[in-house]
Amino acid sequence: MCKKIDWMKKLSSRKFWAMITGVVISVLVAFEVGQEEITKITGILSSISVLIVYILAETSIDKARENNKSQIDYVDTGEGWHDEF
Repeated sequence: MCKKIDWMKKLSSRKFWAMITGVVISVLVAFEVGQEEITKITGILSSISVLIVYILAETSIDKARENNKSQIDYVDTGEGWHDEF
């Protein structure tokens, strides 16, 4: 039975991006690409991975914030009902 892949978790993993970078660098070395090009490509991959992790983290935070807004507890303070923060 196939298990669904949690792409959001996978793409936000530093280990995943380290693996991708390692594979790409290995392929570039195998094809005798110059050091300067390898350095540029590594920089680009690092930047893209940081951007993706940031976007996914912010999405997760926004989602949690929305869930919390819909589950606000109400407390009787003696002065009527008020939102609990």
